[in-house]
Amino acid sequence: MSCNQGLIPPDTIKKPYKMEEHGDLRIDDYYWMRLSDEQKSAKSFDKHATEVISYIDKENHYTKKMLSKTEALQDVLFDEMVGRIKKDDESVPYFKNGYFYYKKYEQDKEYPIYCRKKESLEALEEIMIDGNILAKGYDYFSIAGLSVSPNNKVLAYSIDTLSRRVYTVYFKNLGTEEILKNSIPNTSGNIAWANDNKTVFYTSKNKITLKPEKIHRHKINNSILKDELVYEEKDEEFYSGVYRSKSGKYIIIYNSSTLVSDYHILPADKPDGDFINFTPRSKKEHEYSIHHHADKFYIISNLKSPNNRLMETSIYETEQNNWIEVLPHRDDAHLLELEIFDNHLVINERVKGLSGLRVINHISGKDRSLDFGEDAYTAWISTNREFKTNILRYGYGSMVTPNSSYDYNMDTGEKKLLKKQEVVGGYNADNYESLRLYATGRDGVKIPISLVYSKERKNKSPQSLLLNAYGSYGSTSDPYFSSTRLSLLDRGFIYAIAHVRGSQIYGRKSYDDGKLLKKKNTFFDFIDAAKYLINQKYTDKEKLFCSGGSAGGLLIGSVINMEPELWKGAIAAVPFVDVITTMLDPSIPLTTGEWSEWGDPRIKKYYDYMLSYSPYDQVQDKQYPNLLVTSGFFDSQVQYWEPLKWVAKLRDHWKGSNKLLLHMEMEAGHGGKSGRFRPYRETALEYAFLVDLAGKNI
Repeated sequence: MSCNQGLIPPDTIKKPYKMEEHGDLRIDDYYWMRLSDEQKSAKSFDKHATEVISYIDKENHYTKKMLSKTEALQDVLFDEMVGRIKKDDESVPYFKNGYFYYKKYEQDKEYPIYCRKKESLEALEEIMIDGNILAKGYDYFSIAGLSVSPNNKVLAYSIDTLSRRVYTVYFKNLGTEEILKNSIPNTSGNIAWANDNKTVFYTSKNKITLKPEKIHRHKINNSILKDELVYEEKDEEFYSGVYRSKSGKYIIIYNSSTLVSDYHILPADKPDGDFINFTPRSKKEHEYSIHHHADKFYIISNLKSPNNRLMETSIYETEQNNWIEVLPHRDDAHLLELEIFDNHLVINERVKGLSGLRVINHISGKDRSLDFGEDAYTAWISTNREFKTNILRYGYGSMVTPNSSYDYNMDTGEKKLLKKQEVVGGYNADNYESLRLYATGRDGVKIPISLVYSKERKNKSPQSLLLNAYGSYGSTSDPYFSSTRLSLLDRGFIYAIAHVRGSQIYGRKSYDDGKLLKKKNTFFDFIDAAKYLINQKYTDKEKLFCSGGSAGGLLIGSVINMEPELWKGAIAAVPFVDVITTMLDPSIPLTTGEWSEWGDPRIKKYYDYMLSYSPYDQVQDKQYPNLLVTSGFFDSQVQYWEPLKWVAKLRDHWKGSNKLLLHMEMEAGHGGKSGRFRPYRETALEYAFLVDLAGKNI
């Protein structure tokens, strides 16, 4: 690799490691870079760990030096991003069980303060938890799983200070403000209260794989040594969890793989009872969710319905043969989510690729879809904790409309804007334009593209464009608003989202056509969307950039292997790039539950197909685009060594003078640094990388 600015890229030793499967021998020169959790967390590293950390430090130092000329720009970008955030802010309160709950932020503080007021918003404020106080002394801090007991007296909350998404649950007496002595370590972070106000159910994680697999019963005044195991998941492809139904009548254990759902229920009034299976676990593909209301359960099910249908069954006869259809399957609408009220059902459904809302009066049968008045948008069901109301709380936004919270009267159709995200310093949506375009893929499939740009900076000639996508697990990237993104738009960038297969942009078929032995469709769609944008003169190869994170980082790794000359630059954030090695190792967190998504490489047809696109395995002598790879040392979703090894191997094959940079946060995980403002330092670094390559002025 040619050196830039006179700097020599980091180098490291090779320790060939042989791996053979199906008669195919692979040599991994950088397998040695793996460290155990114990080695990473040790106060004094052993020789092996010291060697790995030393190499990471060299890469981070090299990146800092290579981007040193952008440091002033990074500061400007960071100040812009943070400057648009309202410093003293609070969420829209929601009402539950006699209290209004909300969180607020104070000037220049990183973490939320969780509050409530009894019965009226004019009542005295009670501060339940101040995240800023709890976070003192920690490089990383995350608070989650806040849940108040049914009698409103005890708060359960969970804390992770390592970023591995392993939480310790604490209990606080809201009357005395005492933290109870019996905390619960090694949990997924969420608990479910029984109606006796002293029994909770929680999920513990496997300490090696981090898989949530056991459900326990705990009495809040007892030691965890007395906790009772009430459920253990034996199938390594399933994850487990537990929650309290919105009605407060049931404690529900869920077990899910990529393709199959399973539930066990227990009346919340009988916390010492036994859980019963909702319906026997299917041996075939069947995903569903359950929602209790009065004397029945509503069920969203994909049974013989790829886009889901709504069913119901009596609480006394929950087995599948008793389910009755309420809303049939539709080819043109994907049923995503359900919210239940006394007299209404609210459906979140995706129609023509857009997430919208439909309200059904289940007394009168009246059916109404909300009209949002934009060509590309996203709408979602917000926090609705009460049954006995005709008011729906929902959220709405688009690429030009800041996220907004509404109350909607489901009887009259009247809607009330409660809050629109404030962009400090001023924001005029009329200065920006959002479009929905459609590229045609190589196999004739239509690929939606959502894009936004500044009208003032829009040129007739090609201009800098950042194309983003995810495209896995059926997760669909909606056209959302971002005040952060304005720093690119105001410098003449176009921002675009390619709604590729692997998501569910057109329902379940879009997902099925972008997974397993059809995974390459995700990459082909992204490349074809990029070429469409070039053909339509929005950009060209000297101005086109791409980005994606996690499984979206796999996408980036794949497309720059397939067509490296198409991109000026790329950002791969926490990228899943060593596909086969990870999927062959059940000890790596999350592996076993992923086989239904990517395939099990112990089966030859999946091994061969995955090998053909795995970014790490497909690295070759090429002139790759400028590439920035980001990672977190304590990442629980994509282990840090995947991007680390990938960069090391890329250096061996790098041709030309383009930049190859690795930025690894040493005190962070999959989501980067914790806090309200600190994460924007990494965003500023990424944007500076792009702006510098585009030759834009500060």
